Amino acid sequence: MPGPELTIRPVAEEEIRTFAGWRHEPPYDVYDIPPPVDEAVEYFLRPSTGCHALLRDGRLAGFVTFGADARVPGGDYSEPGLDIGLGIKPELTGRGLGAAHVESVIAFAQDVFDLAPRRVTIASANERALRVWIGRGFKETQRFTSPETVMGSDEFVVLTDG
Repeated sequence: MPGPELTIRPVAEEEIRTFAGWRHEPPYDVYDIPPPVDEAVEYFLRPSTGCHALLRDGRLAGFVTFGADARVPGGDYSEPGLDIGLGIKPELTGRGLGAAHVESVIAFAQDVFDLAPRRVTIASANERALRVWIGRGFKETQRFTSPETVMGSDEFVVLTDG
């Protein structure tokens, strides 16, 4: 039986309003987008944010950002690379679906962006995300403490595929 169809495309305002309202169980609640929603819409619609919707069988399953939005203060991003940020609908996390989501994001990034390596910055406590990205061939290239708390954390790991 074939798996779900995963597609990635530019995000629409209504999708931002939807994912801005998602609420995760602790300790993943640090990934909740704080109100006001109108500010989130304005931010994620900016071309510089590089936000895209991740659809699973045509339904919003997550969002992906490409570029500076996926960086965390204190990390060394001096080497060229495509930074990727990924947020998944809370009901879809912890169910073994992460590998398929990440594979779709990687394939999209390879097709659309002419920039390698691909790079993700993940809170060091997010063992699920680290396991998924490492399982897709990414390797740790740095660990750092951010000078400010970002998404509820100040300890981060940078992984790259090159």
